[in-house]
Amino acid sequence: MFSSDLKRGSMDLFVLSALDGRSRHGYDIGKVLEVRSGGQLQLPVSTLYSTLYRMEDRGWIKGRWVEKGGERRRCFYTLTPAGQTALHTQRQEWAAFAAMVTLVIGAGHAGLGDVAE
Repeated sequence: MFSSDLKRGSMDLFVLSALDGRSRHGYDIGKVLEVRSGGQLQLPVSTLYSTLYRMEDRGWIKGRWVEKGGERRRCFYTLTPAGQTALHTQRQEWAAFAAMVTLVIGAGHAGLGDVAE
């Protein structure tokens, strides 16, 4: 599995991605992330909701309470324009970071050897 530090550092990107194009309530967000990760990402409720509250404070998402007959009240979260911008930026940063990591750890260095110090 992945270290908790690595997951924690990626949490905003995960949640923003789960909300891209659709409003979701907290439980649904957690399930989407679990399914998309093939079961490798299972978030404690406290981690997910602290992330949602922090993102709402930043203006990236907006929560709206909804009551449906026969169901309990749920808060549905939606990306704001600032959240869309943050998602776009974080996706670009992640792609650049992943490419750099691939270079550093050796994939793509066939035949280059070590650089002399």
